[in-house]
Amino acid sequence: MIQATVFAYFVLVALAVVMVVFPDRRVRASSALWRVLDVLVTPMFRLTQTFLGWFFRSCGVASLGMGGACNWVAQHRFRAIAAMTLVVAPSLVALGARGPALFDFAELNGAGGRQVTQLLEGEQLVPPVPLPPEVFSTREVEMVRPDIGSASRDWSLLDPEFTQRLLVVFRIMKERHGYEMVLVEGYRSSQRQEQLFAQGRQVTQAAANMSYHQYGLAADAAFLLDGRIAISERDPRVMRGYELYGEVAEQLGLSWGGNWRMQDYGHVELRRPGILGTVGSGTLAGGPT
Repeated sequence: MIQATVFAYFVLVALAVVMVVFPDRRVRASSALWRVLDVLVTPMFRLTQTFLGWFFRSCGVASLGMGGACNWVAQHRFRAIAAMTLVVAPSLVALGARGPALFDFAELNGAGGRQVTQLLEGEQLVPPVPLPPEVFSTREVEMVRPDIGSASRDWSLLDPEFTQRLLVVFRIMKERHGYEMVLVEGYRSSQRQEQLFAQGRQVTQAAANMSYHQYGLAADAAFLLDGRIAISERDPRVMRGYELYGEVAEQLGLSWGGNWRMQDYGHVELRRPGILGTVGSGTLAGGPT
């Protein structure tokens, strides 16, 4: 339907140009133009007629001060209808091209979007084997993520939908961009969130129960480069990785902390209305509540 409307508009404009540029062809072009209007752009034509009907009725109202315009339209009805059709056609094409306001992975980045769709709708990805705790105890990691040694990296405590989206992000980052990613922190208890909050705004601005970490809907990630956890954005390779990470995460419907005023490049979350601040943010068997 959209293609037919665009084609009809193209033909309509082409015929109008012929009528203006080649006066000797006006009779033939006008006949073809009327056929196009009658067969392909009937909705536009009817809308134009409706508008002109209102216009002529309005001409009877002296206060509108449109006497000259009304007389011209009355004498040149065909030109007026053609001109109005050309004016309203782009708007109708735009309206016809609008789809439902739904998140559709198939529209994302061509072939890349189809890959995302296939991954989400295909096999359930399995979380990787956790790395030993000592790889997270380096000075670089501690400078960026204080007290990371006590952080949870248990994938089973994360929301199942969020887990699958994040695993797809990890897979795309490795297969498409060559970055191997690791989970630095996933689920976070209210007590740990409060402890981090007490350390100051440079660590976190979210108090207990005001972070998606408490609901298993957020995670902090980093890269495994040369056998070490690379987490500082001062490293150009890491910063480039974060940029790609943010792009891929947003394609999967996740919010990326790199776009925040206080950037948190390794952070992503799956936002859900009415979650933050709810009482009883702990986890039950089978996942977060």
